[in-house]
Amino acid sequence: MNSKLISLLTICRKAGRLVMGFDPAKEALAEGKAKLVLLAENISPKTEKEIIFFAAKVNVPVMRSGCTQEDFFNGIGKKVGIVTICDEGFSKKAAVLANEPQEK
Repeated sequence: MNSKLISLLTICRKAGRLVMGFDPAKEALAEGKAKLVLLAENISPKTEKEIIFFAAKVNVPVMRSGCTQEDFFNGIGKKVGIVTICDEGFSKKAAVLANEPQEK
């Protein structure tokens, strides 16, 4: 689990800049609010393919988070496979944290 990323997502949620789930992510992408889409490691391939398609249409990056759906649940209180950040600053920091190697 990427605890630094989960902490950032918790702050992002409290700030009202985090969208959780597939349909809300699709909506945020369509409205031009989304800055970064993060995927759980155990998301279904079909869901991953669909969200990548929608994000590519509006040129929003999609990244694997290094977290599972259970990690998201423990950290942000909702068991989802997709979280979308709707803030430029939070998205830049999350992208850096998602790329960091994880301690085992």
